[in-house]
Parts: sequence; structure tokens; C-alpha cells
Amino acid sequence: MEIAVFSATPYDRRYLEAANADGHHQLKFFDTPLSIESAGLAAGCRAICIFVNDNADAAALDVLKRNGTGLVALRCTGFNNIDLDAAARLGIRVVRVVTYSPNSVAEHAVALLMAINRKIHRAYNRTRDSNFSLDGLIGFDLAGKTVAVVGTGKIGQVFARIMLGFGCEVIGHDPQHSPEFEAMGAHYAEPGEIGEKADVVSLHCPLTPSTYHIINAQTLARAKPGALLINTSRGGLIDTEAVIDALKSGQLGGLAIDVYEQEADLFFRDLSGTVIADDVIQRLISFPNVIVTGHQAFLTNEALTTICETTLRSVTAFERNETLENEIRAS
Repeated sequence: MEIAVFSATPYDRRYLEAANADGHHQLKFFDTPLSIESAGLAAGCRAICIFVNDNADAAALDVLKRNGTGLVALRCTGFNNIDLDAAARLGIRVVRVVTYSPNSVAEHAVALLMAINRKIHRAYNRTRDSNFSLDGLIGFDLAGKTVAVVGTGKIGQVFARIMLGFGCEVIGHDPQHSPEFEAMGAHYAEPGEIGEKADVVSLHCPLTPSTYHIINAQTLARAKPGALLINTSRGGLIDTEAVIDALKSGQLGGLAIDVYEQEADLFFRDLSGTVIADDVIQRLISFPNVIVTGHQAFLTNEALTTICETTLRSVTAFERNETLENEIRAS
């Protein structure tokens, strides 16, 4: 089957081609993201493959349907960038990668936490200039601190287990309580407990209408002064302007993010030779207590292999009219 792969990076090509080593599918790679303007590139392809910042809205899906596409395969877990109602109306099936490597994202969250706490980014830049002063690089021991995990699914549980290994008290927040989360020695927070106790808050929940801007001016005002905030999930979980205000006032002690609400126009491309018009991201990266990585938490060999193999298995199942195990539908 012909598959149009949008937002294709060199590593996407490499890992998808490895997963398609038998040549069963014909992969057509496009650097451009999916949009109504680019949807025509998939003409004649029964399946397309998209990533987190592709825009599969109703207009783009309508163009895809008219050009013969019957399947949208997301090579990611989140699906907030596709209009599922429109897909259902048009008869387009949608699949995703339900799980790939929870370790990859959880471990990156830990790396960000360690870096922002121990000022690794600042120390690295100093020593490259032969500046070995330690002033301004004081962090804190994680042992004995309270870490709040918002979203206790597979990734949140791996992150929690690592934090417990550091000797932290781990508290969780999730509408659906996980027995596995509690069995490892963590507990779910009582009302107000996260704000009162959490030295670190790490976000591992999906972006839904109920979680949009879950971190906002009100929640930040209730946070423990000087707490660190980590986000490796979705940018829209955070009201970035409110976070900037909290950083400026000192209410928030540090921020480390791998996702950003307006990342679609920035991430996954080299903009080093351009002037970035996004004032918010420019303000964020100007803070000494902020670390931004470009949506790379998933980027491990294990995760990429699983993502590509799972995606192509779903396309093959669609081609053979078999059950789509990873299908998602409008609620």
C-alpha cells in the first residue's frame, strides 16, 4: 500500500524503512507537515502517516478523502491534532501508537529535572568559557523531597518509580486511580496536598478539554514557592504566560519543558539562522532557570523502532481488512 508520510525527518525515514524492510508498503516521504495546503500531496495514497504537529482538521481530511485516503496513522500516542468527528463522518479510520517506550519519556523527564535542579545547563556553558565558578549553581537533594506526578498512566508510573528510587515521597493526581501506582509505594494526593507539599511537579497526562491549561495562574498561586515544573507531555497543559509571571515573581523555582503550546511553528526544524517572531518562547529561553528541549523525549532507538513497527502493522491490518487494535474513534 502507498503511504504518504508527512513531517518526515531523516530518522523517520531511516526507522520506517527499516520497519518496511520487506518492501511490502510504498513509502512516500514529505518534509512538509500535513495541512489543507499540503493534503493534496497524498493523492492516490490509501494511508497517510502523521506526527504531533500535523494538522488533520476537517478541511485537510476532506481533501484526503476526495483523493482516496482511508486511513490516518498517527506515529505518536496523542491525537489532539486530528478531528475525529470529521474523520468518522468521512469514513476515514484513525490509528495511533498506544504505547512505545514509556521509559524514553519518563527518563527524559528525569534528565530535565536533574539538569534544572543542579543547573547543569549553566555549568556546561560556564566551563566551555573556562569559568569554573560555582556561584549560582546550588541545587537541592531529591532524597526526602515530595514529587507530584500528574497523570499516572504508563509513563507517569515509570517516572514515579524512578523518583521513589531517589528516596522521594511521590504523590499522584489522576481521575483514574491506578493500583500499580499505589502498590509501588506512592499515594494519590488529597485536596490541596500538591500545592502544599510538592517540591517538583511533573506532567504526564494527555491534552484534553479538562486538562487544557491545568497549570494556570490559580494553580501556580497555590503551588509551594520555589517548586520545579517539568512537562514532557503536551504544551497545552501549561498556560505559558502564567508560568512566565510565576518565574518572574519567584513563585516558580524553575521550568523544564520538552513541549510548548505553540511548538508547531518551531519544533523539528533548524531556525538558527532566522529571527523567531514568537516572543513567548524567546522570553522563556531568556530565563536562567528554564530549560527547553525540542520535543525529543521519545527519541530513543527503542521507542522509534516500536513506533514505526506498530504503525506499519496497523497499515497492514487496514489493507487486509483486519481488526485495527490501535484504532481511535470519536467519543
